[in-house]
This record gives sequence, C-alpha cells and structure tokens, in this order.
Amino acid sequence: MEKVRVYYDAAGLTLCVWLDDPALEHSTEEADDDTVVMKDARGRIIGFEKLSVTLPSTSGLVVEVGRPTV
Repeated sequence: MEKVRVYYDAAGLTLCVWLDDPALEHSTEEADDDTVVMKDARGRIIGFEKLSVTLPSTSGLVVEVGRPTV
C-alpha cells in the first residue's frame, strides 16, 4: 500500500477510503447497513465506503496520505 485515498461526496453523503489502487476492485460486499467493502480478485479488502456520512463545511474533500517509510 503506497497511499490511502479518502474521498467525501457531500451530495451523496458517502465517505470512501481506498487502501489500495481502486482499479484493482473486483467485487463489493455489504458489511452492514451503512458500510460496503471493496475487494480485489484475491478477496482482499482494498477499500470501504460509509453511507449517510455528514461532515461539516466540506465540498468535494479529497485527501491522500502517503505511507511512512520504515
């Protein structure tokens, strides 16, 4: 994992967190009523989306955080 990508959709009220490249998404699965997990072809979780999220004073928030080097 090189980056963690966080996207907030103020219109759709969703918060999406990618732990790996979104292009690797192969399938999705509902974890509960307001959480969807995205998996790669090997079944590893590479992201998740929270539904019905309201963040104050944001419009199109995009945050990319680099992974610390060990």
